[in-house]
Amino acid sequence: MLVSYNWLKQYVDLDGISAADIAEKMTRGGVEIDFVHSLNQGATSLVAGYVQSCTQHPDADKLNICKVDIGEDEPVQIICGAANIAEGQTVVVAKIGARLPGDIKIKKAKLRGELSQGMICSLQELGFDANLVSKEVAEGIYVFPNAVTPGTDALEALNLTDEVLELDLTPNRSDCLNMLGVAYEVAALYGKEVSLPDEDVQLDSEKAESFISVEVENKEEASYYEAIMIQDVQVGTSPQWLQNRLLAAGIRPINNVVDITNYVLLEYGQPLHAFDYDKLASDKIVVRRAKDGEELITLDGQTRSLSEEQLVITNGEYPVALAGVMGGQNTEVDRETKTILLEAAVFQSSLVRQSSRAFGLRSDSSTRFEKGVNPENTPHAAKRAAKLIKELASGRVLSGETRMDAREVTEPKIDLKLEKMNERLGMELTAVEIASIFDKLRFPYEQTEEGFVVTAPIRRPDLQIQEDLYEEVARIYGYDNIPTTLPEGATTQGALTPYQSKRRRLARYLEAAGLSQVITYSLTSPAKAKAYKKEDQSLIQLSMPMSEERSTMRTSLLPHLYDVLSYNVNRKNQNVHVFEIGSIFKSTEETLLTQPREQEYLAGALTGVWQENSWQGEKKVVDFFVVKGVIEGIAAELGLQDVITYKQSTRSHMHPGRTAELLLNGETIGYLGQLHPTVQREADLRETFVFEIDLQSILHYDVSVVQYEALPRFPSIARDIALVVNKEQAAGELESIILDAGGELLKQVQLFDHYEGEHLEDGKKSLAFSLTYLDPEKTLRDTDVEEIHQVVLARLESEAGATLRQ
Repeated sequence: MLVSYNWLKQYVDLDGISAADIAEKMTRGGVEIDFVHSLNQGATSLVAGYVQSCTQHPDADKLNICKVDIGEDEPVQIICGAANIAEGQTVVVAKIGARLPGDIKIKKAKLRGELSQGMICSLQELGFDANLVSKEVAEGIYVFPNAVTPGTDALEALNLTDEVLELDLTPNRSDCLNMLGVAYEVAALYGKEVSLPDEDVQLDSEKAESFISVEVENKEEASYYEAIMIQDVQVGTSPQWLQNRLLAAGIRPINNVVDITNYVLLEYGQPLHAFDYDKLASDKIVVRRAKDGEELITLDGQTRSLSEEQLVITNGEYPVALAGVMGGQNTEVDRETKTILLEAAVFQSSLVRQSSRAFGLRSDSSTRFEKGVNPENTPHAAKRAAKLIKELASGRVLSGETRMDAREVTEPKIDLKLEKMNERLGMELTAVEIASIFDKLRFPYEQTEEGFVVTAPIRRPDLQIQEDLYEEVARIYGYDNIPTTLPEGATTQGALTPYQSKRRRLARYLEAAGLSQVITYSLTSPAKAKAYKKEDQSLIQLSMPMSEERSTMRTSLLPHLYDVLSYNVNRKNQNVHVFEIGSIFKSTEETLLTQPREQEYLAGALTGVWQENSWQGEKKVVDFFVVKGVIEGIAAELGLQDVITYKQSTRSHMHPGRTAELLLNGETIGYLGQLHPTVQREADLRETFVFEIDLQSILHYDVSVVQYEALPRFPSIARDIALVVNKEQAAGELESIILDAGGELLKQVQLFDHYEGEHLEDGKKSLAFSLTYLDPEKTLRDTDVEEIHQVVLARLESEAGATLRQ
């Protein structure tokens, strides 16, 4: 919505308040203003000039020598090549020394031997958008439609001293899609009064019922329709003030009748349409659904094939307008029009939106109908337009009522509890202060013991519940004036919670390890969600999805990480290592009755080369142990290295021999491994390794306090053992047995060799461990270590069937 500052001053006294001040105040009050545009783009020294004479240049067929009165002692001579220049016109003159947009300076010059002392300007040369210039002057200089005293400041006459506020409205504030709505808003913010337009129109004694009748087939689709007959209309150019206001709002002037309907549209937010009554060829208006196959040539010259989904205005036989969107070319008002039928109506928003989308037609009228017009204003807007047509087009407005009125205008009453509102806003406003705010907003109210009962005006359809009134009070009182308070209860008062702190440490560790953090959609396709959900879980689907690919809440972070990898690999970025921290969504209900459970997870996906030493020609490709090393680093970072274990497992989308469960104190919290080759091919990936962990399990785990030990003063003793075990035996289980049996003196166990093949029985393998013994209080003797070492070997043999390799 573009709002002219000069036009706004017609409704609210803004003396001493600049456009910039209004923009700041409205933005702080909840109605954002993106920009404040100055209509003058750098023009100076422009005056109105009267063309006293216009003769052809003796040496140029397309040039004219004009004598122009610019309010000085003597007229000036200006050479002009515009086709529409003529004697007796009042034009815009750029004097010697003037500047035009684009930093063009006007100088004294000779054109084909004749002196030119200035320039007669077109609107485009003054910085007006070519799309807003009327057809009559699009190819030539601008001629004032009314007499203007020579020498008058043309910038003032053309409203180029104005500033335009560009409102960025949220969908709930459709009340500000018109000048009066903005005026109410500004008046409330500044505690001013609103001056309403004059709607008092003198009616002719002749009755409109003699010429037209109105019939609406479905009153729910058109709850109000009024037809006003205006005769003896003189269609012509609009006065300068009207053109100025339309141009400031980004609307091209056409003629006085059409311009008035657009003017009232901007003023009241009520779309109107003027039909040429003689072209209507009927004495009745019928509002109905279109018939399949009916055609209508709209004002833009396009032939529209209609269907039953569209609401149309007809003359009883065929359509003459697409209701709420655009009129028909067959009843267009032109210079020959003498009698007009002025339409003011309230159409169903959904039908207007349907028609607009079906034909790709977005008009100022359809925009307002779609968001909902104020039905209370419709008759007032009709009267205002009729009054202006009478004044500016010399029309006779016929008396009598030709309307269908099925409006059900109800104003919701909202019960506001003062104590509850203060508690919610963190304020201590009194009833007197609240009443003052409602007075500024012009909200009728009744005061009660507990607060107020407020009647929400029809012009504010966004007010339905008491929270809406909380917002109104807060923004008019001033968000900046609301005191700063801390939430009640246990809070961190700006610090990170332990969970947040650990999550941040985790992300920094992964970034330092070489992984890049990504963020993907929480919505996915049903196929991807189903592939990763557990058997007892149900898919959580949106009731109104934008697309099938974004119709279901995700059950895993991994599928979208595959998309990230595939996107990069397809663009020749072969080495991709990414992770994501995000939520997945779980529910066991077939029909979702309660809110699904949201659970935060950590997932990673790695493919390509992990480490490369180009000088030595060495490359380390991502494999299972790279991913396992990343997980071990996470465990060390969070102090969980003693409670995290791994167990070989299988999953449908993972490689059958390269997948492991991740356990925390024996409970599964995630998994890691290589993607199944089939999944890799479907995602167009090479060997890819992934992990996914229940983040809440590891971040909420209560880690014991770190205890530091002094550096050892006594030497350690290392013993190596090579054990022969069954191929199915996991090295981790052997390590656990060794650590448990070794007691306090056994400080470290490390697997350093794995052998299968010659000199070993079938079904056997050899695992070699290095054991480090240390006593911080004394030097160990071989006999001390040997005694513990034998206990370790005995436990290995009894619990795992392990024997020393000979």
